[in-house]
Amino acid sequence: MTAASEPARGAGEPAGSRTHRASVNAKTSAAATFALVFGVAGLLSVLTAILAWIGLILGIIGVILGIFGLKMSRRPGVTGRGVAIGGLVLSILAVLIGLGLAAGITTFVNNDSAVDRLQQQVDDLRDKLD
Repeated sequence: MTAASEPARGAGEPAGSRTHRASVNAKTSAAATFALVFGVAGLLSVLTAILAWIGLILGIIGVILGIFGLKMSRRPGVTGRGVAIGGLVLSILAVLIGLGLAAGITTFVNNDSAVDRLQQQVDDLRDKLD
């Protein structure tokens, strides 16, 4: 039998059949949805650099929820695998960028000559304003 002679999927099935009802009753995993929300919020917070520590915490929570969302999406009647993957990716990005910012700031603060240069620039700006 060729593909052209086979009926299309779902052709000839009544609207209230099992396959149609299964797709209507499927629910997106709440953990996957929250993982996406926390991933977006964490990434936006980290990118502001001022709220990087909040973004790091939100990213960690998003990673945990993303993993739970992936596990829950394997259950019958539960969808949201793509949402969980998106939340997981954004959350991981938020965590990595947050850790990178923390490492960079720590390195900068522990470098005495860099701190001295920054202090000199601040003093020069104050002198110009006076």
